Amino acid sequence: MVSPQDVSAWRPQVPGVVEVFHAHFTEHAYPMHVHDVWTLLIVDNGAVRYDLNRRECGTPHDTVSLLPPQVPHNGSPATPQGFRKRVVYLDLSQLDEGLIGPAVDHPDMVDPLLRRRIGQLHAALAQRGDELEAESRLALIGERLRGHLRPPPAAAPPPRTDLGVAHSLRELLDERLSQGVTLDDAAKLVHAHPTHLVRAFSAAFGIAPHQYLMARRVDHARRLLLDGRPPAEVATAVGFYDQSHLTRHFKRFVGVTPGRYARKARPTRGRPRGEAA
Repeated sequence: MVSPQDVSAWRPQVPGVVEVFHAHFTEHAYPMHVHDVWTLLIVDNGAVRYDLNRRECGTPHDTVSLLPPQVPHNGSPATPQGFRKRVVYLDLSQLDEGLIGPAVDHPDMVDPLLRRRIGQLHAALAQRGDELEAESRLALIGERLRGHLRPPPAAAPPPRTDLGVAHSLRELLDERLSQGVTLDDAAKLVHAHPTHLVRAFSAAFGIAPHQYLMARRVDHARRLLLDGRPPAEVATAVGFYDQSHLTRHFKRFVGVTPGRYARKARPTRGRPRGEAA
């Protein structure tokens, strides 16, 4: 029997994110209320109907809904099976007050790429230690939301690739391999907007900044494991949040867990007596 409601909520250590909220409701209906932050909502199963600023809106399949701060809205299931939703609440550093009016007029967006990026953001927010990935994904999401609400001029120049910015960020990531760096701090140090930083790096090297950082950490972990250091110690040494965080990324890059990798390693000096060369 399906539980009538299932709720989880947490506050990740990601600038701009006030709260993450996942819920499955079959009967619950929200009364009219307001938030002082932006509500970015996707529905994975079922649908939600809601009133925003005295207008009826809804979340059909693959819709992204953005509810602005200080504007009353409610919410209730639009199907007998209820709905399963994922919400991330964003402060005004991510989307400014000037976008409230356009969001009231067009809160629901059909944009498969935006929806996929929001799903990837939720996956990153669920894992401690993946804050740089979450920040990078949030920067691109914010850019796309602003594009929906405030379309660029028709003659907008094409985005440029800034090799200097990309190389500066790579040097910074290499310098701070174990301690890491937030996207906002990196942007200040490199003197570039966070979104441009992500785009420039990805264009220059064919890999996102967070992917580069994790790959470098895994490489470092491999060397330490081959030196005989235990996985828990290695995880801390190379900058992972804990051993499970190391294991998840190590297996994704290498194909086996750190423990199995270390057990299968062979010494590189000398050979057992009688072994053929």
